[in-house]
Amino acid sequence: MACTSLTKGRGLDCSRISGGVKALYFAVSDQVISITAASGEISDIDMGSDSIYKYVVPRGSTTVNETITGSTDNGTIFYTPTVSLVLNRLTKEDQNEIKLLGQTQVVVFAQLNAQLANGHDVIVGLGVVNGMSMNAGTIDRGAAFGDRNGYTLTFDGLEANPFPMVADYTTNPFDNGAFTNVSVTTS
Repeated sequence: MACTSLTKGRGLDCSRISGGVKALYFAVSDQVISITAASGEISDIDMGSDSIYKYVVPRGSTTVNETITGSTDNGTIFYTPTVSLVLNRLTKEDQNEIKLLGQTQVVVFAQLNAQLANGHDVIVGLGVVNGMSMNAGTIDRGAAFGDRNGYTLTFDGLEANPFPMVADYTTNPFDNGAFTNVSVTTS
């Protein structure tokens, strides 16, 4: 007896795609009123009166990954989303904000370099059910004059389903008319 059935195959897609992350958006997990996700897509986000916080990242520095772990013996499968974030320049304001990020569970939305057919960026949601935690990081000061001074932070989580894609936006990320009370704070 089959537990599920497949719904389609997959051909060879275009070989010209882009990797990388343009920006990360953080929402405090317990401030999210609701995230509606079905069939791999987030169709609504309700933040109430709270904001989503945008962090623009240096090109080619930040990664978003998801590890699939299954056990035939136990009959289980789960997903581990991971974000490795690089922030250049050391400031006391950043130190304080990083401390706050480390003290809370967050939902992370990643705006990727990959694009939809209409030219809009793909945005994925990580930790939408169980949240993500900052579990590692370094403050890098460098030795040589040209070395980077900044932060490297790692967030991870555990989810029962793979990360969903956020429904397409109109002009700017998260301006989808179906979204409720979503405001983005950039500074």
